[in-house]
Amino acid sequence: MLPWFPAWCIEFDEAVSDPSVVVSKVNEWRPNDRWFILAEEAAGSESHLWTVWYSTRKKEVSGSMVARDVSAEFLRIISGTHQISLAIERSGLSSGDKRAWIIYLPDFDVRGSLGDLTIPRSTYNDADEEATRIQEHLGARLLATRPIATISGLERIGAIDTGQQVEKGEMESLFILHAAMADM
Repeated sequence: MLPWFPAWCIEFDEAVSDPSVVVSKVNEWRPNDRWFILAEEAAGSESHLWTVWYSTRKKEVSGSMVARDVSAEFLRIISGTHQISLAIERSGLSSGDKRAWIIYLPDFDVRGSLGDLTIPRSTYNDADEEATRIQEHLGARLLATRPIATISGLERIGAIDTGQQVEKGEMESLFILHAAMADM
């Protein structure tokens, strides 16, 4: 069983009219580039977020990232693309969004085999105070929810076409498969 990914769902009082204002505020108050904002629908599940994190972290450690910073690399992979601008369009905050995720990318060791990886159970709790500080500076409310796979999320990240039907049991797998396609 995977521990919670360090992601906090927030809701704004009004729909976002200018995403760059929110992103600038996050960038102003975050302690480093391991903190950023993600579109609510782009997060498909705990497994999805940990899978994208693992791929991002492996690329970071090996020096093979496409993006210049780790948060942009995460957005690129979660969006299933090689293009940073398309990644931001798909999984970054957009005009009209009412909810988003504050994301923290832990930097613990991923060298060795996947079977050797241990995700500390305290990862979420250890970052909670910083996430709350960012959320308060954004003037947003914290929501008691965790990421779930949705059709609208798959559409948003470009994994399926608008209106395409997907079996409920296949949604999480499609999120993860789409992330795997980022470097193909």
